[in-house]
Amino acid sequence: MKKEIVLLPQILKNLSIMGEQIKLARLRRNLPAALISERAGITRQTLIKIEKGDPTVAMGHYASVLHALNNMDKDLLLVAKDDILGRTIQDLNRTVNKRATKRK
Repeated sequence: MKKEIVLLPQILKNLSIMGEQIKLARLRRNLPAALISERAGITRQTLIKIEKGDPTVAMGHYASVLHALNNMDKDLLLVAKDDILGRTIQDLNRTVNKRATKRK
């Protein structure tokens, strides 16, 4: 039995926008879905799910599709790059744990 994914509405909206952006990038390059799915090593159905922003698709598949679109996976390096809150905490000389505290 699969575990149900519970996501906030804003996260679902962001995934949907990201899927649409991936689809538009593919279409601007005039690349068929079959070619991108083959390059990414996924099924065409998985690509369709990605382009719809399906949260059940593994992040690795999203990265594979971005790579298949001429190395767009480098954009993933921008995620959390400018961590304003984290840097503020660091600047205030608060200790930052290397791991999250264990839940009781």
